[in-house]
Amino acid sequence: MNEIKPLIFTQSGEIKILPTEPSSEKDFDFLSGKWKVSNRKLNTRLNQCSEWREFEAAGEMRKILMGLGNIDSFETAFDGQPFEGMTLRLFNPATRLWSIYWADSNRGLLDPPVVGSFENNTGYFFGKDIYEGKEIVVAFCWDATDQNNPVWSQAFSDDNGQTWEWNWYMHMARLA
Repeated sequence: MNEIKPLIFTQSGEIKILPTEPSSEKDFDFLSGKWKVSNRKLNTRLNQCSEWREFEAAGEMRKILMGLGNIDSFETAFDGQPFEGMTLRLFNPATRLWSIYWADSNRGLLDPPVVGSFENNTGYFFGKDIYEGKEIVVAFCWDATDQNNPVWSQAFSDDNGQTWEWNWYMHMARLA
């Protein structure tokens, strides 16, 4: 599991996110191309579940906006039904922070973004969301220390980051 540093909140309750010194529009360049994605996902979240579902997926990422962003696809099947997800990542040169948005074929909506940056080939990204009617904080961790086999992971916190439940891991293997 990844260690998440304590979060800082503004007086209005927003997460205070500052960029790391090396943060740049090139942070996700390692992800360009096609990938085999081995997933491990908790069956249910935020209820002490310890049962995991494992499945394979295919992914592909390409840069957009002259390198200030990228978009990827995620394709698999659940219980024989096709499923497609997509990620939009945008780098803001003024703040030096990335915003990561997710949408999928189940809902057709962009989720609220998680925001953050990379340091030493590891990126942490945070955002607020609603899960099953409850306010949560979402964390993404990108471990790109092996750029041909990066790992993405996701955690939820229902206590403003005091505790975290890691609930989804994607181990990627470069195809092209």
